[in-house]
Amino acid sequence: MASVLSISTDLMLGSKVEAQLSAAGHEVTTSPSIEESTWDGKDLIVADLDVENPEALVGLGVPVLGYYSHVDVETKEAAEAAGVDLVVPRSRMARELPALAAKLLSE
Repeated sequence: MASVLSISTDLMLGSKVEAQLSAAGHEVTTSPSIEESTWDGKDLIVADLDVENPEALVGLGVPVLGYYSHVDVETKEAAEAAGVDLVVPRSRMARELPALAAKLLSE
């Protein structure tokens, strides 16, 4: 299906992202940052906004799903202001990841 870049330094959460997207038929590559990754040719970026600066994720020509801690309103607002395509709390991302990815991939 799609080639996805997951940006995360949290091994448990990163594994969950990879497992869910792989089960949905996507090829997933994980990196600790956008700078250390090859995002060119990817169809979607799923990024932990606690790790990655939202401004580094926009303008790449790839849809971005950013997730954040539900109590960190400042990060949410910064990501939305920067232009991240979809910004959701970590709990929603964990629950609905395949559907959220499908939504961004179909736009």
